[in-house]
Amino acid sequence: IRRCVMVRLADFSYEKYQKALRQSAGAVVIILPQNMSTMPQDIVQQFMELEPELLATETIVPVYFALEDEELLSIYTQTQISSSSQGSSSAAEVLLHTATANGFQMVTSGAQSKAVSDWAITSLEGRLTGAGGEDLPTIVLVAHYDSFGVAPWLSYGADSNGSGVAVLLELARLFSRLYSYKRTHAGYNLLFFLSGGGKFNYQGTKRWLEDNLDHTDSSLLQDNVAFVLCLDTLGNSDNLHLHVSKPPKEGSPQHALLKELETVAAHQHPDLKFSMVHKKINLADDTLAWEHERFGIRRLPAFTLSHLESHRSPARHSIMDMRSVSSLEGLSRNTKVIAEALARVIYNLTEKGVGGDLQIFTEQMQVQEDQLASLVDWLTAQPRAAQLLDKDSSIVNTLEYYLSRYLKDVKRHLVRADKRDPEFVFYDQLKQTMNAYRVKPAIFDLLLAVCIASYLGVLYLAVQVRQYSDKLIF
Repeated sequence: IRRCVMVRLADFSYEKYQKALRQSAGAVVIILPQNMSTMPQDIVQQFMELEPELLATETIVPVYFALEDEELLSIYTQTQISSSSQGSSSAAEVLLHTATANGFQMVTSGAQSKAVSDWAITSLEGRLTGAGGEDLPTIVLVAHYDSFGVAPWLSYGADSNGSGVAVLLELARLFSRLYSYKRTHAGYNLLFFLSGGGKFNYQGTKRWLEDNLDHTDSSLLQDNVAFVLCLDTLGNSDNLHLHVSKPPKEGSPQHALLKELETVAAHQHPDLKFSMVHKKINLADDTLAWEHERFGIRRLPAFTLSHLESHRSPARHSIMDMRSVSSLEGLSRNTKVIAEALARVIYNLTEKGVGGDLQIFTEQMQVQEDQLASLVDWLTAQPRAAQLLDKDSSIVNTLEYYLSRYLKDVKRHLVRADKRDPEFVFYDQLKQTMNAYRVKPAIFDLLLAVCIASYLGVLYLAVQVRQYSDKLIF
Protein backbone atom coordinates (compact mmCIF):
# COMPACT_ATOMS: atom_id res chain seq x y z
CA ILE A 1 0.00 0.00 0.00
CA ARG A 2 1.36 3.46 -0.93
CA ARG A 3 1.17 5.42 2.28
CA CYS A 4 1.35 9.19 2.70
CA VAL A 5 3.53 10.04 5.69
CA MET A 6 2.50 13.16 7.61
CA VAL A 7 4.75 14.79 10.19
CA ARG A 8 4.61 18.08 12.06
CA LEU A 9 7.66 20.31 12.13
CA ALA A 10 8.03 19.86 15.90
CA ASP A 11 8.34 16.07 15.41
CA PHE A 12 10.42 16.13 12.23
CA SER A 13 13.88 14.58 12.06
CA TYR A 14 16.14 13.43 9.25
CA GLU A 15 15.96 9.86 10.58
CA LYS A 16 12.14 9.86 10.27
CA TYR A 17 12.43 11.29 6.77
CA GLN A 18 14.88 8.57 5.72
CA LYS A 19 12.66 5.90 7.28
CA ALA A 20 9.70 7.12 5.19
CA LEU A 21 11.80 6.93 2.05
CA ARG A 22 13.02 3.41 2.86
CA GLN A 23 9.42 2.27 3.36
CA SER A 24 8.56 3.46 -0.17
CA ALA A 25 6.08 6.04 1.00
CA GLY A 26 3.83 7.47 -1.68
CA ALA A 27 4.50 11.00 -0.41
CA VAL A 28 5.75 12.92 2.61
CA VAL A 29 3.81 15.91 3.96
CA ILE A 30 5.63 18.20 6.40
CA ILE A 31 3.18 20.39 8.33
CA LEU A 32 4.45 23.86 9.26
CA PRO A 33 2.84 26.16 11.85
CA GLN A 34 1.03 29.26 10.57
CA ASN A 35 3.04 31.45 12.95
CA MET A 36 6.67 30.37 12.89
CA SER A 37 7.54 32.68 15.79
CA THR A 38 5.68 30.32 18.13
CA MET A 39 8.17 27.52 17.45
CA PRO A 40 11.02 26.99 19.94
CA GLN A 41 14.29 28.32 18.55
CA ASP A 42 16.05 24.96 18.89
CA ILE A 43 13.47 23.30 16.58
CA VAL A 44 13.80 26.13 14.02
CA GLN A 45 17.60 25.88 14.13
CA GLN A 46 17.47 22.10 13.78
CA PHE A 47 15.30 22.31 10.66
CA MET A 48 17.56 25.00 9.17
CA GLU A 49 20.48 22.61 9.49
CA LEU A 50 18.46 19.77 7.93
CA GLU A 51 17.34 21.71 4.84
CA PRO A 52 20.64 21.25 2.94
CA GLU A 53 20.37 17.50 3.59
CA LEU A 54 16.82 17.44 2.22
CA LEU A 55 17.91 19.28 -0.90
CA ALA A 56 20.94 17.07 -1.43
CA THR A 57 19.04 13.77 -1.04
CA GLU A 58 17.82 12.32 -4.34
CA THR A 59 14.38 10.73 -4.10
CA ILE A 60 11.46 9.85 -6.35
CA VAL A 61 9.07 10.39 -3.44
CA PRO A 62 7.31 13.78 -3.65
CA VAL A 63 7.75 15.95 -0.55
CA TYR A 64 5.10 18.56 0.24
CA PHE A 65 5.18 21.43 2.72
CA ALA A 66 1.84 22.69 4.00
CA LEU A 67 0.80 25.34 6.51
CA GLU A 68 -1.39 23.92 9.22
CA ASP A 69 -5.08 24.78 9.53
CA GLU A 70 -8.02 23.20 11.39
CA GLU A 71 -8.85 20.72 8.64
CA LEU A 72 -5.27 19.59 8.15
CA LEU A 73 -4.72 19.21 11.89
CA SER A 74 -7.93 17.20 12.13
CA ILE A 75 -6.69 14.81 9.46
CA TYR A 76 -3.32 14.57 11.18
CA THR A 77 -4.91 13.87 14.59
CA GLN A 78 -7.23 11.17 13.27
CA THR A 79 -4.38 9.53 11.39
CA GLN A 80 -2.18 9.65 14.47
CA ILE A 81 -4.89 8.03 16.62
CA SER A 82 -5.36 5.32 14.02
CA SER A 83 -1.62 4.65 13.90
CA SER A 84 -1.20 4.56 17.68
CA SER A 85 -3.96 1.94 18.01
CA GLN A 86 -1.77 -0.54 16.18
CA GLY A 87 0.14 -1.02 19.41
CA SER A 88 -2.86 -2.51 21.26
CA SER A 89 -2.20 -5.80 23.01
CA SER A 90 -5.30 -7.53 21.70
CA ALA A 91 -5.25 -8.70 18.09
CA ALA A 92 -9.04 -8.55 18.01
CA GLU A 93 -9.01 -4.93 19.11
CA VAL A 94 -6.47 -4.07 16.43
CA LEU A 95 -8.54 -5.84 13.77
CA LEU A 96 -11.76 -4.17 14.91
CA HIS A 97 -10.19 -0.73 15.02
CA THR A 98 -8.54 -1.22 11.64
CA ALA A 99 -11.86 -2.20 10.12
CA THR A 100 -13.88 0.66 11.61
CA ALA A 101 -11.34 3.53 11.57
CA ASN A 102 -11.57 6.36 9.05
CA GLY A 103 -8.77 6.66 6.53
CA PHE A 104 -7.85 9.41 4.08
CA GLN A 105 -6.88 9.21 0.46
CA MET A 106 -4.54 12.08 -0.48
CA VAL A 107 -4.75 13.19 -4.11
CA THR A 108 -2.83 16.05 -5.73
CA SER A 109 -3.93 17.95 -8.79
CA GLY A 110 -1.46 19.06 -11.42
CA ALA A 111 0.67 17.66 -14.16
CA GLN A 112 4.18 16.27 -13.92
CA SER A 113 6.81 18.95 -13.30
CA LYS A 114 8.80 19.92 -16.36
CA ALA A 115 11.63 22.31 -17.11
CA VAL A 116 10.68 25.90 -17.92
CA SER A 117 12.34 27.17 -21.07
CA ASP A 118 13.45 30.75 -21.76
CA TRP A 119 13.07 31.91 -18.13
CA ALA A 120 14.57 35.36 -17.55
CA ILE A 121 16.25 36.44 -14.31
CA THR A 122 16.02 40.23 -13.92
CA SER A 123 18.56 42.55 -12.31
CA LEU A 124 18.21 46.30 -11.80
CA GLU A 125 20.78 49.09 -12.02
CA GLY A 126 20.67 52.80 -11.16
CA ARG A 127 23.21 55.53 -10.45
CA LEU A 128 24.00 58.85 -8.85
CA THR A 129 26.59 60.76 -10.88
CA GLY A 130 29.32 62.58 -8.98
CA ALA A 131 30.31 66.20 -9.42
CA GLY A 132 33.60 67.70 -10.55
CA GLY A 133 34.83 65.89 -13.64
CA GLU A 134 34.53 62.93 -15.95
CA ASP A 135 37.06 60.44 -14.55
CA LEU A 136 35.53 60.17 -11.10
CA PRO A 137 35.95 57.10 -8.87
CA THR A 138 32.90 54.85 -8.62
CA ILE A 139 31.53 53.08 -5.55
CA VAL A 140 29.26 50.14 -6.35
CA LEU A 141 26.58 49.01 -3.87
CA VAL A 142 25.10 45.55 -4.49
CA ALA A 143 22.39 43.35 -2.95
CA HIS A 144 20.64 40.29 -4.37
CA TYR A 145 16.89 40.35 -3.88
CA ASP A 146 15.85 36.70 -4.34
CA SER A 147 15.34 34.18 -1.55
CA PHE A 148 15.90 30.44 -1.28
CA GLY A 149 14.63 27.47 0.69
CA VAL A 150 13.61 23.84 0.39
CA ALA A 151 10.09 24.99 -0.64
CA PRO A 152 10.16 27.96 -3.09
CA TRP A 153 6.62 29.12 -2.30
CA LEU A 154 7.54 29.39 1.40
CA SER A 155 10.88 31.18 0.88
CA TYR A 156 10.45 34.71 2.21
CA GLY A 157 14.10 35.53 2.92
CA ALA A 158 13.65 38.22 5.59
CA ASP A 159 17.30 38.39 6.63
CA SER A 160 18.78 36.79 3.51
CA ASN A 161 18.43 38.95 1.72
CA GLY A 162 15.46 41.18 2.39
CA SER A 163 17.61 43.06 4.90
CA GLY A 164 20.34 43.75 2.32
CA VAL A 165 17.78 45.05 -0.19
CA ALA A 166 16.17 47.29 2.44
CA VAL A 167 19.57 48.76 3.39
CA LEU A 168 20.49 49.41 -0.27
CA LEU A 169 17.18 51.17 -0.96
CA GLU A 170 17.54 53.33 2.16
CA LEU A 171 21.11 54.23 1.14
CA ALA A 172 19.79 55.22 -2.30
CA ARG A 173 17.28 57.55 -0.63
CA LEU A 174 19.82 59.12 1.74
CA PHE A 175 22.57 59.75 -0.80
CA SER A 176 20.15 60.98 -3.45
CA ARG A 177 19.29 63.78 -1.01
CA LEU A 178 22.95 64.56 -0.43
CA TYR A 179 23.64 64.58 -4.17
CA SER A 180 20.68 66.90 -4.82
CA TYR A 181 22.50 69.84 -3.16
CA LYS A 182 25.49 71.47 -4.79
CA ARG A 183 27.31 71.88 -1.48
CA THR A 184 27.11 68.13 -0.66
CA HIS A 185 27.36 66.75 -4.21
CA ALA A 186 30.45 64.55 -3.79
CA GLY A 187 33.12 63.66 -6.34
CA TYR A 188 32.15 59.97 -6.45
CA ASN A 189 29.81 58.11 -8.77
CA LEU A 190 27.48 55.82 -6.86
CA LEU A 191 26.25 52.76 -8.75
CA PHE A 192 23.42 50.71 -7.20
CA PHE A 193 22.73 47.17 -8.34
CA LEU A 194 19.91 44.83 -7.26
CA SER A 195 20.92 41.44 -8.60
CA GLY A 196 18.65 38.54 -9.47
CA GLY A 197 19.60 34.89 -9.20
CA GLY A 198 21.80 35.53 -6.20
CA LYS A 199 20.88 32.17 -4.69
CA PHE A 200 21.93 30.47 -7.93
CA ASN A 201 25.62 31.32 -7.79
CA TYR A 202 24.97 35.01 -8.42
CA GLN A 203 23.92 34.56 -12.05
CA GLY A 204 22.57 38.11 -12.34
CA THR A 205 25.85 39.60 -11.15
CA LYS A 206 27.87 37.35 -13.45
CA ARG A 207 25.94 38.44 -16.55
CA TRP A 208 26.00 42.10 -15.49
CA LEU A 209 29.78 41.99 -15.24
CA GLU A 210 30.04 40.31 -18.63
CA ASP A 211 27.79 42.96 -20.20
CA ASN A 212 29.76 45.83 -18.66
CA LEU A 213 33.31 44.50 -19.02
CA ASP A 214 33.18 42.36 -22.17
CA HIS A 215 30.37 43.65 -24.37
CA THR A 216 30.58 47.43 -24.15
CA ASP A 217 33.15 50.18 -24.56
CA SER A 218 31.63 52.58 -22.04
CA SER A 219 30.88 51.53 -18.48
CA LEU A 220 31.52 52.83 -15.00
CA LEU A 221 32.88 49.38 -14.13
CA GLN A 222 35.63 49.74 -16.73
CA ASP A 223 36.95 52.99 -15.36
CA ASN A 224 37.95 53.97 -11.85
CA VAL A 225 36.18 51.60 -9.42
CA ALA A 226 37.03 52.53 -5.84
CA PHE A 227 35.37 49.41 -4.40
CA VAL A 228 32.28 47.23 -4.58
CA LEU A 229 30.30 46.77 -1.35
CA CYS A 230 27.86 43.83 -1.28
CA LEU A 231 25.12 43.83 1.37
CA ASP A 232 24.00 40.44 2.67
CA THR A 233 22.11 39.38 5.83
CA LEU A 234 22.17 42.57 7.88
CA GLY A 235 18.95 42.25 9.87
CA ASN A 236 20.11 40.72 13.13
CA SER A 237 22.87 40.22 15.71
CA ASP A 238 25.32 42.61 17.40
CA ASN A 239 28.11 41.55 15.05
CA LEU A 240 29.14 42.99 11.71
CA HIS A 241 31.75 41.31 9.51
CA LEU A 242 33.51 42.63 6.43
CA HIS A 243 34.25 39.57 4.26
CA VAL A 244 37.20 40.02 1.92
CA SER A 245 38.99 37.76 -0.56
CA LYS A 246 42.14 39.85 -0.30
CA PRO A 247 42.99 42.18 2.61
CA PRO A 248 42.92 45.80 1.40
CA LYS A 249 46.20 47.66 1.01
CA GLU A 250 46.85 50.66 3.20
CA GLY A 251 46.11 53.90 1.39
CA SER A 252 43.54 52.33 -0.94
CA PRO A 253 39.81 53.28 -0.96
CA GLN A 254 39.03 49.77 0.29
CA HIS A 255 41.29 50.28 3.28
CA ALA A 256 39.69 53.67 3.89
CA LEU A 257 36.24 52.05 4.09
CA LEU A 258 37.55 49.39 6.48
CA LYS A 259 38.96 52.04 8.79
CA GLU A 260 35.83 54.19 8.61
CA LEU A 261 33.64 51.22 9.51
CA GLU A 262 35.89 50.56 12.51
CA THR A 263 35.74 54.25 13.49
CA VAL A 264 31.95 54.57 13.24
CA ALA A 265 31.37 51.31 15.10
CA ALA A 266 33.74 52.26 17.90
CA HIS A 267 32.58 55.87 18.39
CA GLN A 268 28.89 55.78 17.55
CA HIS A 269 27.84 52.17 18.26
CA PRO A 270 30.16 50.66 20.90
CA ASP A 271 27.77 47.74 21.39
CA LEU A 272 28.50 46.59 17.82
CA LYS A 273 31.37 44.13 17.35
CA PHE A 274 33.00 44.80 13.98
CA SER A 275 35.69 42.65 12.38
CA MET A 276 37.20 41.68 9.03
CA VAL A 277 37.02 38.06 7.82
CA HIS A 278 39.52 36.95 5.18
CA LYS A 279 38.69 34.01 2.91
CA LYS A 280 40.30 33.30 -0.44
CA ILE A 281 38.15 32.51 -3.46
CA ASN A 282 37.99 28.75 -4.04
CA LEU A 283 37.35 28.23 -7.74
CA ALA A 284 37.11 24.48 -7.19
CA ASP A 285 33.80 24.88 -5.35
CA ASP A 286 30.59 24.53 -7.34
CA THR A 287 29.22 27.75 -5.86
CA LEU A 288 30.85 30.92 -4.63
CA ALA A 289 30.72 31.79 -0.95
CA TRP A 290 29.76 35.48 -1.17
CA GLU A 291 28.63 37.83 -3.93
CA HIS A 292 31.80 39.94 -3.81
CA GLU A 293 33.73 36.95 -5.15
CA ARG A 294 32.03 37.47 -8.53
CA PHE A 295 33.71 40.88 -8.67
CA GLY A 296 36.98 39.56 -7.27
CA ILE A 297 37.22 37.04 -10.12
CA ARG A 298 37.07 40.01 -12.53
CA ARG A 299 39.78 41.79 -10.51
CA LEU A 300 37.50 44.44 -9.07
CA PRO A 301 38.10 45.37 -5.39
CA ALA A 302 35.08 44.07 -3.49
CA PHE A 303 33.83 42.84 -0.15
CA THR A 304 30.61 41.78 1.58
CA LEU A 305 29.10 43.15 4.78
CA SER A 306 27.11 40.66 6.85
CA HIS A 307 26.31 39.90 10.46
CA LEU A 308 27.17 36.25 9.67
CA GLU A 309 30.74 35.17 10.26
CA SER A 310 30.56 32.24 7.84
CA HIS A 311 28.97 31.79 4.42
CA ARG A 312 27.96 28.28 5.51
CA SER A 313 25.32 29.54 7.93
CA PRO A 314 22.05 27.63 7.28
CA ALA A 315 20.09 30.85 7.81
CA ARG A 316 21.07 32.02 4.29
CA HIS A 317 19.07 29.27 2.55
CA SER A 318 16.06 28.44 4.69
CA ILE A 319 12.29 28.74 4.69
CA MET A 320 12.69 29.49 8.41
CA ASP A 321 14.10 32.93 7.48
CA MET A 322 10.86 34.80 8.12
CA ARG A 323 9.94 38.31 9.26
CA SER A 324 9.82 37.28 12.91
CA VAL A 325 13.56 36.48 12.97
CA SER A 326 14.62 39.89 11.64
CA SER A 327 15.41 42.66 14.11
CA LEU A 328 14.40 46.19 13.09
CA GLU A 329 16.70 47.64 15.73
CA GLY A 330 19.71 45.73 14.36
CA LEU A 331 18.82 46.55 10.75
CA SER A 332 18.47 50.26 11.51
CA ARG A 333 21.77 50.36 13.39
CA ASN A 334 23.63 48.56 10.59
CA THR A 335 22.14 50.94 8.02
CA LYS A 336 23.39 53.92 10.06
CA VAL A 337 26.88 52.42 10.36
CA ILE A 338 27.15 51.76 6.61
CA ALA A 339 25.74 55.17 5.64
CA GLU A 340 28.06 57.04 8.03
CA ALA A 341 31.14 55.07 6.93
CA LEU A 342 30.38 55.60 3.22
CA ALA A 343 29.85 59.33 3.77
CA ARG A 344 33.16 59.63 5.63
CA VAL A 345 34.93 57.95 2.70
CA ILE A 346 33.17 60.02 0.05
CA TYR A 347 33.81 63.34 1.82
CA ASN A 348 37.26 62.31 3.10
CA LEU A 349 36.37 63.34 6.64
CA THR A 350 39.13 61.52 8.51
CA GLU A 351 41.90 63.31 6.58
CA LYS A 352 40.08 66.57 7.22
CA GLY A 353 40.34 65.90 10.94
CA VAL A 354 36.64 65.26 11.60
CA GLY A 355 36.14 63.09 14.68
CA GLY A 356 34.49 59.70 14.51
CA ASP A 357 31.67 60.73 16.85
CA LEU A 358 30.28 63.26 14.34
CA GLN A 359 27.00 61.98 12.88
CA ILE A 360 26.12 63.10 9.36
CA PHE A 361 22.70 61.54 9.02
CA THR A 362 20.65 63.31 11.69
CA GLU A 363 17.33 65.14 11.93
CA GLN A 364 15.73 65.34 8.44
CA MET A 365 18.58 63.28 7.00
CA GLN A 366 18.42 60.46 9.52
CA VAL A 367 17.76 56.80 8.71
CA GLN A 368 14.00 56.26 8.79
CA GLU A 369 13.14 53.17 10.82
CA ASP A 370 9.53 53.17 9.68
CA GLN A 371 10.75 53.19 6.09
CA LEU A 372 13.01 50.20 6.75
CA ALA A 373 10.19 48.39 8.55
CA SER A 374 7.82 48.98 5.62
CA LEU A 375 10.40 47.72 3.14
CA VAL A 376 11.07 44.52 5.09
CA ASP A 377 7.33 43.96 5.66
CA TRP A 378 6.69 44.30 1.93
CA LEU A 379 9.63 42.10 0.92
CA THR A 380 8.58 39.32 3.31
CA ALA A 381 4.88 39.48 2.47
CA GLN A 382 5.46 37.27 -0.58
CA PRO A 383 7.96 34.56 -1.53
CA ARG A 384 10.90 35.75 -3.64
CA ALA A 385 12.43 32.51 -4.93
CA ALA A 386 14.10 33.18 -8.29
CA GLN A 387 11.93 30.61 -10.07
CA LEU A 388 8.82 32.58 -9.06
CA LEU A 389 9.99 36.01 -10.25
CA ASP A 390 9.85 36.54 -13.99
CA LYS A 391 10.55 39.87 -15.68
CA ASP A 392 6.90 40.95 -15.25
CA SER A 393 6.77 40.13 -11.54
CA SER A 394 5.18 42.75 -9.28
CA ILE A 395 8.25 42.56 -7.03
CA VAL A 396 10.60 43.42 -9.90
CA ASN A 397 8.32 46.22 -11.10
CA THR A 398 8.05 47.71 -7.61
CA LEU A 399 11.81 47.57 -7.03
CA GLU A 400 12.35 49.29 -10.37
CA TYR A 401 9.85 52.00 -9.43
CA TYR A 402 11.51 52.53 -6.05
CA LEU A 403 14.96 52.91 -7.60
CA SER A 404 13.56 55.34 -10.18
CA ARG A 405 12.37 57.64 -7.38
CA TYR A 406 15.93 58.32 -6.24
CA LEU A 407 18.36 57.27 -8.97
CA LYS A 408 19.09 58.12 -12.60
CA ASP A 409 19.43 55.84 -15.62
CA VAL A 410 17.56 52.93 -14.00
CA LYS A 411 17.63 49.94 -16.34
CA ARG A 412 17.05 46.22 -16.40
CA HIS A 413 19.48 43.39 -17.18
CA LEU A 414 18.08 39.98 -18.14
CA VAL A 415 19.76 36.59 -17.78
CA ARG A 416 18.58 33.52 -19.66
CA ALA A 417 20.14 30.09 -19.28
CA ASP A 418 22.26 28.83 -22.16
CA LYS A 419 20.12 26.31 -24.03
CA ARG A 420 23.09 24.08 -24.88
CA ASP A 421 24.81 24.10 -21.49
CA PRO A 422 22.48 25.72 -18.93
CA GLU A 423 23.95 26.87 -15.62
CA PHE A 424 20.53 26.73 -14.01
CA VAL A 425 17.22 25.01 -14.78
CA PHE A 426 13.88 25.95 -13.23
CA TYR A 427 10.80 23.72 -13.08
CA ASP A 428 7.09 24.44 -12.93
CA GLN A 429 4.43 22.87 -10.67
CA LEU A 430 6.03 24.33 -7.53
CA LYS A 431 2.66 24.69 -5.83
CA GLN A 432 -0.12 22.12 -5.91
CA THR A 433 -3.47 21.51 -4.24
CA MET A 434 -3.79 18.32 -2.23
CA ASN A 435 -7.28 16.94 -1.63
CA ALA A 436 -8.08 14.55 1.23
CA TYR A 437 -10.95 12.10 0.75
CA ARG A 438 -12.36 10.24 3.74
CA VAL A 439 -12.35 6.50 2.98
CA LYS A 440 -12.75 3.23 4.82
CA PRO A 441 -9.87 0.73 4.70
CA ALA A 442 -10.03 -2.21 2.32
CA ILE A 443 -10.43 -4.63 5.23
CA PHE A 444 -13.70 -2.88 6.07
CA ASP A 445 -15.12 -3.88 2.67
CA LEU A 446 -13.87 -7.43 3.22
CA LEU A 447 -15.45 -7.70 6.66
CA LEU A 448 -18.66 -6.14 5.38
CA ALA A 449 -18.78 -8.73 2.59
CA VAL A 450 -18.18 -11.52 5.12
CA CYS A 451 -20.93 -10.20 7.37
CA ILE A 452 -23.41 -9.97 4.49
CA ALA A 453 -22.48 -13.45 3.28
CA SER A 454 -22.86 -14.80 6.83
CA TYR A 455 -26.24 -13.12 7.20
CA LEU A 456 -27.45 -14.53 3.89
CA GLY A 457 -26.07 -17.93 4.84
CA VAL A 458 -27.91 -17.92 8.19
CA LEU A 459 -31.07 -16.71 6.46
CA TYR A 460 -30.79 -19.49 3.89
CA LEU A 461 -30.31 -22.14 6.59
CA ALA A 462 -33.28 -20.78 8.53
CA VAL A 463 -35.49 -21.04 5.47
CA GLN A 464 -34.26 -24.56 4.76
CA VAL A 465 -34.91 -25.66 8.35
CA ARG A 466 -38.39 -24.14 8.28
CA GLN A 467 -39.27 -25.96 5.06
CA TYR A 468 -37.95 -29.25 6.46
CA SER A 469 -40.04 -28.80 9.64
CA ASP A 470 -43.18 -28.12 7.62
CA LYS A 471 -42.67 -31.36 5.66
CA LEU A 472 -42.34 -33.39 8.85
CA ILE A 473 -45.54 -31.91 10.30
CA PHE A 474 -47.41 -32.55 7.08
